[in-house]
Amino acid sequence: MKVVILAGGMQSAISSEREGIPKPMIDIGGKPLLWHIMKHFSEYNLNEFIICGGYRVDMIKEYFMDFYIYQSDITVDLQDNTIKVQREKTEDWKVTVVDTGLYATTGQRVSQIQRYIEEESFIVTYGDCLNDIDIGDMINVHNLNEKIATLAMAKPTGRNQLMPIGEDRQLHYDQLNKMVNDVSWINANCMVFQKEVFFYLQGNYDLEKQLFIKLSEKQELATYKHKGYWAAIETKRDLVAAENLWNAGIAPWLKAGRTD
Repeated sequence: MKVVILAGGMQSAISSEREGIPKPMIDIGGKPLLWHIMKHFSEYNLNEFIICGGYRVDMIKEYFMDFYIYQSDITVDLQDNTIKVQREKTEDWKVTVVDTGLYATTGQRVSQIQRYIEEESFIVTYGDCLNDIDIGDMINVHNLNEKIATLAMAKPTGRNQLMPIGEDRQLHYDQLNKMVNDVSWINANCMVFQKEVFFYLQGNYDLEKQLFIKLSEKQELATYKHKGYWAAIETKRDLVAAENLWNAGIAPWLKAGRTD
């Protein structure tokens, strides 16, 4: 099963670099966010990736073209212009990087990689989210439900607290626990699709605003509730929190916590 990563958004506002870099290339512990996402999937033996690029897609292509060098120690002899790789270290990954356009919707990006999908099902995830979703379990749930799509759901994270406001416009704190435990789920930006989804993407749908609504109406959308770690890297605060977990060796998105 292939993993499609949507990595085509505009430049990251987190980076202070003048030219800007794609958000999936933001550095966490010396490795881009994209590497961390891919490493999580590879722990479930999912090693074939299709990256839907857009803004500065050239940077993503260059990273994987030179991946072997980035991962290893090298000695450069400037006199005879030779390079010797001192420590061979790489990943068992097959990566396809596709330029899906700067302003394409999420649905347009997915529709453009149809020619690379031979299998009956595939995974789509976003290039700015970290999680410890049990991918194997999510795939099993998808297969049991026999729907066109299964969408992972997670609990909200961050400083903003959900507030229980009733029809009387008053706060009802006695309902807070029930609301948090039973009601509040958000899109975790990780999903399993059957190949038939490309039929619904012919109109170049936005995934959240159009495709999921259409599939729900046809009762072809299932959900997978994930109660563990999930975080969108959208602000400097989010980035620092992820870096702290990585530096402490307890990164939830990797089973071993950290892989140097």
